Amino acid sequence: MTIHQISVFLENRAGQLADITGILADAQIDLRAINIAETADYGVVRLIVNDPQRASSILLQHGFILTMTPVVAVSVPDRPGGLAQVLRLLPSEGIDVEYMYSVFGQVDGLAHMIFRVADPEKLIAVLQANGIQPIAGEDLGIR
Repeated sequence: MTIHQISVFLENRAGQLADITGILADAQIDLRAINIAETADYGVVRLIVNDPQRASSILLQHGFILTMTPVVAVSVPDRPGGLAQVLRLLPSEGIDVEYMYSVFGQVDGLAHMIFRVADPEKLIAVLQANGIQPIAGEDLGIR
């Protein structure tokens, strides 16, 4: 039950983020989550969108360099300690979170988080064994 994240590699120069979001907007691609990481020389924009295959194709046509990565979306209670409750399950199972970020919005008192780990299937199994069901792409409006 992984979903596809698009990671776009960018030069550190003004306008790159505007270009990407503009291209996706013109194609009627809806952003569900965005995360930006940077170094001195380049940046990485991580995107969760409603149509990852089409978005990837369009960005490639515009000359962007990208990769697709499986990630796990998880609902956590939107209250103090909600995220900590989920994260406390992982160390004893040897699961290290490489990075994570939130999805836009909140539904029924739940925040949605995107987790990148080395073994997404193991993360899913640990979550399910503890009564936590990962979010399916269609529940986030992803095709």
